[in-house]
Amino acid sequence: MRLLFIGDVVGGPGRRGLRETMPSLRERYAPDLIVVNGENSAGGMGITERTANDIFDAGAAVITSGNHVYRHRDAYPFLERTDRVIRPDNYPSGNPGRGYTAVEAGGMRVAVVNLSGGVGLRVARSPFDAIDALLERIETDAVIVDFHAEVTSEKVAMGWHLDGRVAAVLGTHTHVPTADGRVLPRGTAFISDVGMTGARKSILGVRIEDALGALITQMPTRFETADEDVWVMGAVVDVNPSGLADSFEPVMVPAAGGDPGAT
Repeated sequence: MRLLFIGDVVGGPGRRGLRETMPSLRERYAPDLIVVNGENSAGGMGITERTANDIFDAGAAVITSGNHVYRHRDAYPFLERTDRVIRPDNYPSGNPGRGYTAVEAGGMRVAVVNLSGGVGLRVARSPFDAIDALLERIETDAVIVDFHAEVTSEKVAMGWHLDGRVAAVLGTHTHVPTADGRVLPRGTAFISDVGMTGARKSILGVRIEDALGALITQMPTRFETADEDVWVMGAVVDVNPSGLADSFEPVMVPAAGGDPGAT
C-alpha cells in the first residue's frame, strides 16, 4: 500500500496549489491512499465543510487537522457527521469530531490517527497515553499517525515510542520540512515535519509584512494568507503487508507558477 501524505494546506492558495499539483503527483507516485492535513485550509486558520470538500475534490481520502480545527463554529456539525475529517484523539472526548478513522486502501484496512503534542499546545491527555490506549482497541492492517506538535523533541520521541507498532509517524504543525525523514529500525516511517502546502514567499504561509510586523511591534496584527510561490509538501510511504514501512520519500514540488529554483 502506498501512502501520499500532504502537509498543512494553508488557505485558498494552498487549496489551489494542491488541486493543480495532484494530477502530476498521482501520475508520479500512484498512491493507494491520500491523506491531507487541512487544519489551516480556511483563510489560513481552521477548516470548514467547504474547504474540506475542496481537499476531497483534489483527491484526499482522509483529512487530518490540529489545534485550529475548532476555529470556525459552523464546522462543528460537519465534524460530528463526517468520518473522513478527524481531529486530535487526545482532545476531550466530548469535543466535536473523532480522533481516528479507518479506510480501505491497497488491499489493506488502514487506520489514520490524529494526535496533538502536549508541549506548548492544549490537550486533554498525553499523546503517548492516548495512542497506547487507541492501539489496544483498533484492529486494522496498518496505522498512520499525523502528530501535530510544536516541539521537535516531542515529535522525535513519538517516532521512537511507536517504532515497530505503526506504519508511519508524520509530523505537522510547524510548516517547515525537516531533514530527518527515514524508516526507523523496527519499520516505522518518521519525519519531524513534512512541511506545508502554501506560499514559500511567506512566514509559515502568512504574508511576510504581516508576520514580521507582529514580531517587531508586538502589537495585534491581522494576518493575510500569502499567495506567491506556492509549493506542495509531504511524504510518500510504502507500507508492506505486515503493516510497517518499506520506504520513505519526502515530497516538495512547486504548484503552477511556482519556481522550482527558488529558495
